[in-house]
Amino acid sequence: MGARVKEFDFEKMPIVEIANEIIIDAVNKGASDIHFDPSKDDLKLRLRIDGILSDYGIIPGKYKRNMISRIKMIAGMNIMETRLPQDGAIKRKIGDRLLDLRVSSLPTNNAEKIVIRILDYSKSLEGLENLGFSKESLEKIGKLIKVPNGIILVTGATGTGKSTTVYSILQKLNTEDVNIITVEDPIEMDIAGISQVQVNQEIGLTFATVLRSILRQDPNIIMIGEIRDDETARIAVRASITGHLVLSTLHTNNSLNTIERLTDMDVERYLLGSSLAGIISQRLARQVCTECRKKRPTTEYEKNVFRAVLDKEVNEMYEANKEGCLRCSHGYRGRLAILEVLIINDQIRDAITNDAPKKTLRELVYTGEVITLLQDGLNKVIEGETTFEEILKIIDLENDLTNYEDDNLRQSLNIANMQHRVQQQNKQSNISNDITSENVETIDF
Repeated sequence: MGARVKEFDFEKMPIVEIANEIIIDAVNKGASDIHFDPSKDDLKLRLRIDGILSDYGIIPGKYKRNMISRIKMIAGMNIMETRLPQDGAIKRKIGDRLLDLRVSSLPTNNAEKIVIRILDYSKSLEGLENLGFSKESLEKIGKLIKVPNGIILVTGATGTGKSTTVYSILQKLNTEDVNIITVEDPIEMDIAGISQVQVNQEIGLTFATVLRSILRQDPNIIMIGEIRDDETARIAVRASITGHLVLSTLHTNNSLNTIERLTDMDVERYLLGSSLAGIISQRLARQVCTECRKKRPTTEYEKNVFRAVLDKEVNEMYEANKEGCLRCSHGYRGRLAILEVLIINDQIRDAITNDAPKKTLRELVYTGEVITLLQDGLNKVIEGETTFEEILKIIDLENDLTNYEDDNLRQSLNIANMQHRVQQQNKQSNISNDITSENVETIDF
């Protein structure tokens, strides 16, 4: 069931204990973030669980400043500075839990807003095979990480599990016969046997500066926390074509967007074409609770989507029980990765090198062996791991239509989409009419 608003006894419990309780309880609930949202009168607490923010508790106004100061203190931040944003970290034992948290403060008109990000790399330690990837995606990733040199990119928005995937790949590659060096900001997980470098912009220790030195350290594999600028991209490309395997992340939506973003950077196209090995695009979908999920017949719209995208007849599927049960929150428990894995072939390399138009690139990317994010998501709906509703939340279906070059297939999807919109409009219209009717009946002339 959904979490109820928690109450704290500030008269009997010190702020130190209440702060510890909030953090420990959030970790136990599987939260990824804790939000301390200031208002004029109080401090509202919210937890992000499985990607969804929900209310957790209230800190009364007279304790607001004490709570903010306590969190900043244990995160190693300057409690006297309230006018500027600050970043901190909590790496300590609270109770019997060893915690690794990132803390951010932001001055607002009411007070400082604090967000604590809870880092949990237990899944990375379990290995690639335990991340819930499909068999096809695992096989492709297995091929990719065996290449002797080249760039492998893991892409997606913030909070889509990119770091978990990258660290899992590093764990797989971390053997005694290779030299692995990473450059990160910040270092999110300490891995034995790997040399990890923390970027420090204040003293000029940037990604580009570190990368130049790393190349003199005889590495086999280099992991760059994120390709943020043209200079980092250029050095990464040159490192890969001189015999190194380079792993990194990028904030793009899918394989095609990633290639477009890279070609927009100030990198020689012939070098980019020869260095790019593969792209792993990733999203996270909420996992439907297996204890209380319910089967239902698919609608005509849903059937059309399954036919068009997967060429499958799907007559029933699972949906979340909105009431939930003791083991879940509103019918969902945990999240799973939806992947699009593209291995760059010779045709795509030539297209990048020769500055091919977007239409040509799309045809080459999406008419090959790649399983799109939408296809992977819908397959997981059929397998009962997530819901159709959840996939539509994380994937823009209308935008994804452009990835299908088959005219008949795209037309089928367009018709399905149009029918769905008409049904939704009619449904909304009926609701409005009902409300209007009720209002007319209750007016006293």
